[in-house]
Amino acid sequence: MRILIFNRRQFLTLSGIAGITVLAGSPKISFSQTGKEEKMAYTAKDYSKLIGMAGFSETLLKNHFTLYQGYVTNTNKLVEILGQMLKEGKTGTPEYAELKRRFGWEFNGMRLHEYYFENLGGKAGLDKDSALAKKMTEDFGSYEAWEKDFKATGSMRGIGWTVLYQDSVAGKLYNFWINEHDVSHPAGCNPILILDVFEHAFMIDYGLKRADYVEAFFKNIDWKAASARMK
Repeated sequence: MRILIFNRRQFLTLSGIAGITVLAGSPKISFSQTGKEEKMAYTAKDYSKLIGMAGFSETLLKNHFTLYQGYVTNTNKLVEILGQMLKEGKTGTPEYAELKRRFGWEFNGMRLHEYYFENLGGKAGLDKDSALAKKMTEDFGSYEAWEKDFKATGSMRGIGWTVLYQDSVAGKLYNFWINEHDVSHPAGCNPILILDVFEHAFMIDYGLKRADYVEAFFKNIDWKAASARMK
């Protein structure tokens, strides 16, 4: 039996549409496998309506959609494989442990991209009389102060996500930096507005000019979608 061992960082970075195979005698796992499944837990959503959005090229968006679809595929594969390993009593194996950890990466990669695409495509600014705008003013002093903080967070060095979260206990709004899909999310908080700041989200159009991408993002926020996430 041949076992390939990865540290957690190496294991998590081998994701998305690039295929990987983990060999452990049995099972043989290919995450990029796209064969027909008898039952898929999740189906990739169609965000083609965003094509033509100002500041986002068709090439950039189509590449991003393909990456997202890879997360959906991998999430479904992990649901299937982990379920089978549970039935076969293989939960005490290193393979099960690594795949269980990986599930958070793939699932969050799927869901965060859905939140991101769904809060894009807007053409109108935030309604200053909306509950979200009033809450921003209450918690940050003004909408402008919130925007400055969100943009500053999104422009920080490193790859990840910037997320406006609402604390479901206290109701307070915070802008969080999320390092990885499965790391740094505040427990019990509700995501309101999501900005993808991994390189694939902007480098085709903007190169290293991330601040310009953030400005383009703000011109296309669907504030109705973001406001609807408030609780």
